[in-house]
Amino acid sequence: MLSSRPESPGVMGSGVAILALAALLAGCQHAPPAEPPSGPTWVNQLGMVFVQVPAGTFQMGGVPPIETLARTYPLLETKRFTDLFDEAPAHEVNISQSFYLGQHEVTVGQFQRFVEASGYRPESEADGTGGYGYNPRYDPATTRRGDAFEGRAPQYSWRNPGFAQGADHPVVNITWNDAQALARWLSHTEGYTYRLPTEAEWEYACRAGTHTLYPQGNNPQSLVQVANTFDQEAAPLWPRWQQHALEGSDGHAFTAPVGSYTPNAFGLHDMLGNAWEWVADWHEDGYYATSPRNDPQGPAEGSVRVRRGGSWHTWSFYARCGYRNWNTPQTRYPLVGMRLVREMALPPGARPGPSP
Repeated sequence: MLSSRPESPGVMGSGVAILALAALLAGCQHAPPAEPPSGPTWVNQLGMVFVQVPAGTFQMGGVPPIETLARTYPLLETKRFTDLFDEAPAHEVNISQSFYLGQHEVTVGQFQRFVEASGYRPESEADGTGGYGYNPRYDPATTRRGDAFEGRAPQYSWRNPGFAQGADHPVVNITWNDAQALARWLSHTEGYTYRLPTEAEWEYACRAGTHTLYPQGNNPQSLVQVANTFDQEAAPLWPRWQQHALEGSDGHAFTAPVGSYTPNAFGLHDMLGNAWEWVADWHEDGYYATSPRNDPQGPAEGSVRVRRGGSWHTWSFYARCGYRNWNTPQTRYPLVGMRLVREMALPPGARPGPSP
């Protein structure tokens, strides 16, 4: 809901998570790599559908003039616009190779199958501190940070964000380290390389050839028809921010089943809204000024990881293609999920095997 604000690091750091994952992989039987896909989509062993995103060049980042932003978002104060300096400058980026990107965000059901098959314990459970969740009796005004959700608390996790979810909803309360664990397990069991998208790959896929604030244009109100963001369904639950809700209803007060809205030109659903999506990169305010043109990977080091795309609880201003948010790798929150890349080529030395 609010501007970038990292959560305090959890008890279990990334080093512990990686060691735990290495231990469970050591005891996991390696399945043969799957056959290369013959078409533009690919379905893996967890039922995740992947869409082929073509190589290409696009303009990444860039901040519209303050006057334009003020006209587009008249209820917001100027400081919210001047805080967008990390989106500048606009710069040309070349994505040199096509890749497979999840057609949808990873779902509750898919993540549950991963947990059951691998024995992995997500950080919200492993470190004992839980996550955040919706509680209608919780009042943000009574807390020091004014956070929209209650937590951290052990009763909240990816299994329980405080609201009902079906198996086809995006999994949330997932840390960056949890996303890495899923990608490593899939890579190990299928042979192909799975990973989080880079920030550049994510924005390229979100824009899908467009140059506007949103893939469908510059009008924030257009999100109601194509994305699950903060609108009149969710607004009554948070009177404090009700004035920032879009007019109309997208049909869901909380998360929606993935694929509920029209895909973009690349065939990808929910690139904006439903759940924030972790990407691979560390965040650095000035990175765009020195970013390489070809396949940027983000800063070499940092303290917070980037997340993109907005969520079911995100104001339209923050659910733009170019908006950059960030949190610690241990953050778990009922707005944050993930979407994975599967690289096209087999790693060196790997042999194709039967389909999963």
